[in-house]
Amino acid sequence: MIARRTQEIEPFLAVEVFQRAQALERQGIDVIHLEFGEPDFDTPAVIREAAEKALKDGRTRYVHTLGILPLREAIAEHYLTRYGVTVSPDQILVTAGTSPAMLLLFSALLDPGDEVILSDPYYACYPKFVKFSGGVPVYVPVEETDGFQFRPEAVAARVTPRTKGMLVNSPANPTGTVLSPERLAALCRLGPWVISDEIYHGLTYEGPEHTVLEFTDHAFVLNGFSKAFAMTGWRVGYLIAPREFMPALTAMHGNFFISTNEFVQWAGVAALREAADEPARFARIFAERRRIMIDGLRAIGLTVGFEPTGAFYILANARHFSADSLSFAYEILERSHVAVTPGVAFGRNAEGYLRFSYSASVERIREGLRRLGGFLATRR
Repeated sequence: MIARRTQEIEPFLAVEVFQRAQALERQGIDVIHLEFGEPDFDTPAVIREAAEKALKDGRTRYVHTLGILPLREAIAEHYLTRYGVTVSPDQILVTAGTSPAMLLLFSALLDPGDEVILSDPYYACYPKFVKFSGGVPVYVPVEETDGFQFRPEAVAARVTPRTKGMLVNSPANPTGTVLSPERLAALCRLGPWVISDEIYHGLTYEGPEHTVLEFTDHAFVLNGFSKAFAMTGWRVGYLIAPREFMPALTAMHGNFFISTNEFVQWAGVAALREAADEPARFARIFAERRRIMIDGLRAIGLTVGFEPTGAFYILANARHFSADSLSFAYEILERSHVAVTPGVAFGRNAEGYLRFSYSASVERIREGLRRLGGFLATRR
């Protein structure tokens, strides 16, 4: 019999939609992909060249479990330069993307029954990591009328003696919201550990984002290179943790993963030290696509009550077309050949919504909106 903890891991619906879209493409059908959060840019040349050089130099062996020191030093310098916070390289663990970092973090933090507060909507995989590690997700609804912002008073009302942490994602997936520094600071004063997913840092449109480390040391930071440097397939991320957790995290990473690929880590060094301006360039391109997507969705009858200020997602209200976002997303895919992610993937509060990624090109976004508009016209 399969272990019970694996039975609680439900499919990742964005991946399910993507796989169905791929099946259609194998039949020769052109599908517009608006379901995945994957920049369509090439990884900057200087980053690719660093990886090529590392391979030619034979950087293909085991390295320190925490990661190569030059990368950890570059990450520490990045947080000092961008946010004015001091992090020791010894507090940084380099992982094969942020997902392994999350698994290690929750394994180190949670005992069975410990609670972790999540916003609703939330990134689809968060509760799965919490449950797999023996924890209990506790959901706090965030509302479109409030810009999908965590309300500190609403979070405080859900804190119990079993609350071990709260997870903050800013800029957020799937809503694109960026927490104000005032709310982020207030959340940090509530007491539980703050777990801050900062993977979309660098991609904001109305002012800078803030790291949780500006407000507290009682926190963990998850970050990486996938989004801001167009490195989704490279699989390199990192975890910044308090010193007292580093022995346990190091032991687990060493046992389960040994170390992260060395040549990929040298690409990360190049990203931070030689391509630091690229996220701002990407953000300018995303800003144009964001405007086109928002205006286009409204024009075809979907409701965008909150305009996202970070990441590259729009959570559009489609409840006036269907209350079942999963079946609606598949109907859209089959009939208009546009792939979108059903809101139910992100929690009860997002049911009836659809998530659109504007990480595709302007041409593909416009074509997707044209097709979708034709389909929706038949539903009125």
